[in-house]
Amino acid sequence: MPKSSLTVIIMTYNEKLHIERSIKSAQRVACEVVVIDSFSTDGTDEMARSLGAVIVQNPWINHATQLNWALKHVLIRTDWVMRLDADEYLDDELVLTLSKVLKAAATDLFGLEISRPTTFLGRRILHGGMMPMWLLRVWRKDVASCEQRWMDEHMVIPNGRIQRIAGNIVDDNLNHRSWWVDKHNRYASREAVDLLLMRHRGNSSVHSSQGLKGQASRKRWLKERVYARLPLGLRPWLYFFYRIVIRAGFLDGYRGLMFHTMQGLWYRLLVDAKVMEVEHTMQRDGIALHVAVQSVLDINLSAMSADRTAEIKVV
Repeated sequence: MPKSSLTVIIMTYNEKLHIERSIKSAQRVACEVVVIDSFSTDGTDEMARSLGAVIVQNPWINHATQLNWALKHVLIRTDWVMRLDADEYLDDELVLTLSKVLKAAATDLFGLEISRPTTFLGRRILHGGMMPMWLLRVWRKDVASCEQRWMDEHMVIPNGRIQRIAGNIVDDNLNHRSWWVDKHNRYASREAVDLLLMRHRGNSSVHSSQGLKGQASRKRWLKERVYARLPLGLRPWLYFFYRIVIRAGFLDGYRGLMFHTMQGLWYRLLVDAKVMEVEHTMQRDGIALHVAVQSVLDINLSAMSADRTAEIKVV
């Protein structure tokens, strides 16, 4: 199959378990794959280089900062750009669809939304509001940027038409559950930061859905205009009831119930607990938000604005 004028960007840190699957999947349709690595210690970068990817090393802050940095500093020679996580891959239908759509794209088409189903312990999660999940993952070069958020970031295209296409980006992480818990603990810290910025600074860049379209805009409005205004500690239980009962998450079976409980209840409770701990520390010690966030969550709020130079290695 002829390659499309597409560059796929994959951000990694110790993703040796997934990176070969991800790169080979992207290479079925893209003419170039760029791996933005954060100094992996497990050989991720060496494996990616051996597979023909361009390797760029840059320190990690969060997804939004890393992706925006890549779009600004990495030479992209194609007409289109795609973001792909290391534990994701393109299914056969998406490979065929992308090849056709990008070849015949009208000049007013600026972005493509793609469905991303989640797999948990080998089971596809189909209920609980998890499907369909549409994400803007492909866009014309130089027309999009990533929201500057610590968590739940989306690509934003100010103007131009966005189209949904057939096929899936499959989210299938092969790590053990202890890794999953550790990852979501880090995610909870970053999501707590976004909520704290909204609660204490009225940060418009955090609680605004400006620039988002479609499903992403609706979900952001519900999350930050409805969910965020519910009482801390109570709202995770209400959300869990919504996913399991109203959105029929129980139909996903026992493994699905485990996923909805861990991702829809435990994770949300952990976010609220971190928010409460930071606010308690601020009140107890009489310190500012940024100081409490650094102390409790080990996150430097000023790091997101940092701009650095990368070591770019072209293979």
